[in-house]
Amino acid sequence: MTQGHSISDRIARSLPTLTPAHRRMAEYVLANLFRAATMRIDEFAAAVDVSVATANRFARALGFDGYPQFRTELVRGFEATLAPVERLRSELERPATVAEVFAASLEDAAANAEATRRGIDAQACERAVSAILGAQRVYVAGFGASGFLAGLLQHGLEMYCRMVTSVAGAGGASHAARQLFKLQPSDLLIVIAFPRYVTDTIELAQRVRAHGGRVLALTDGPTSPLAPLADIALYAQAANRLSANSDATVLALIEALCGAVAHRAERPVKAAAEMTEFLLPWLYGTPGAERAGRAGPAGPQPTEAQAAGTTRRRASNLKKS
Repeated sequence: MTQGHSISDRIARSLPTLTPAHRRMAEYVLANLFRAATMRIDEFAAAVDVSVATANRFARALGFDGYPQFRTELVRGFEATLAPVERLRSELERPATVAEVFAASLEDAAANAEATRRGIDAQACERAVSAILGAQRVYVAGFGASGFLAGLLQHGLEMYCRMVTSVAGAGGASHAARQLFKLQPSDLLIVIAFPRYVTDTIELAQRVRAHGGRVLALTDGPTSPLAPLADIALYAQAANRLSANSDATVLALIEALCGAVAHRAERPVKAAAEMTEFLLPWLYGTPGAERAGRAGPAGPQPTEAQAAGTTRRRASNLKKS
């Protein structure tokens, strides 16, 4: 059989010569390409109710030496998407205690953080901070797991920027596009995407870039689809043995970026103090929080002078009685 044909092509060409059992297997593969790519031979055989030997014969009927070669071809094109699944499969095949899993995850996080620290591009960091502080408005976009990270980045930048908006809201990508339609050259879009990249994030970055907007990308490296779309890119190594990415490393990069913005911002201590004072009623254990708790839904608390007057009137009434 000619080299380079996809699995679907091979199956289509071989269908007339397949046995009924092999045809049933072929139909399962065509209907479940991704799922079949994740299966070991015993899992595949069980899914179509045949023996392992029959599964091997099916692969040979398609022109492969056996099932391993068939699955290798099946995975082609899904490599990046399946990588976390394969890593998880490999890890689960090794015996380990819960404590060892904890330790391995923390080791991954530490190694990723160190690799990210070593790979810092000083010029890119300077440009990123200047772009954020110089922007009239900052928009933050990320979907999937990156949507939560986008919210944390927004939270970290709010104190030092004129306006920061996370567009990863309940309305999804179309609502984000409506917000980004208003983006001006004086604004900045920060996009966050790591493998497995969400198409909506890439599409929004492309649209903003095509309309002359500036883009700062937080992603995993120069091969990311965001890299060529970004005016500035900051990279974090985010490999993880048991999940698609290490969000801890990305969060560390976000905290580093917010810390650098705070360090460069005008009057950051004054801004922090004013923000803290404003938030006092919501901070547990502070006098402001205690007053807010006693007030309940009744409204604002009386001033100290008003409270003193109330106390004097109560004392006078007691004497009269």
